[in-house]
Amino acid sequence: LRAPSLTSGELNMRVVPITVTALAAALLLTACSSGDDGGSKDAGDSKSKAAGSACAFGDLGQEVGPVDAAPAAGDTGNVTVTLTNKGAECTLDGFPTVTLEAGGTSASVGKDPAAEAQKLTVAEQGTVTFTIAYTRGESGAKSLAVKTVKYGLPGADGTGSFTWSYGDVVLKGADAPDATVSTFQQAGD
Repeated sequence: LRAPSLTSGELNMRVVPITVTALAAALLLTACSSGDDGGSKDAGDSKSKAAGSACAFGDLGQEVGPVDAAPAAGDTGNVTVTLTNKGAECTLDGFPTVTLEAGGTSASVGKDPAAEAQKLTVAEQGTVTFTIAYTRGESGAKSLAVKTVKYGLPGADGTGSFTWSYGDVVLKGADAPDATVSTFQQAGD
């Protein structure tokens, strides 16, 4: 058995097209691979940065409720605020900051001492809540006639607010309301 003999012209015709085709394919694969790896890495970095970023007020819808208002002075009540994420996945790490406002007077609400701060990832369209527990007071010097609640999110600029219609809040000291705020909870927990 002997291989057929080829002239140098036939040999070049058979070798050149294969070599050019292989070279073109190798260049094409290298270009695609380089572009895809860079693009995928950049997109992945952007997604991980977005997923790890703090939730922003502009992406959150707010609803006040459910409310278990204190019916009379000395009774305790709870006001829950529900936030719905209308943007990309984000995080809430810790407690909201809450301030009760009454005309020109304001008082910061302390953190619930029984609650531990936690980091929550909030999916797109996911909901979280926080709750303000308070003791209702009688109108007078030892109570704060709250009209508005302002709250801040950890790592976010600005504040959210809502109207308070759940009675005066007892003051334990000059600027210390008898109220606490919970950490963020996934809705339904």
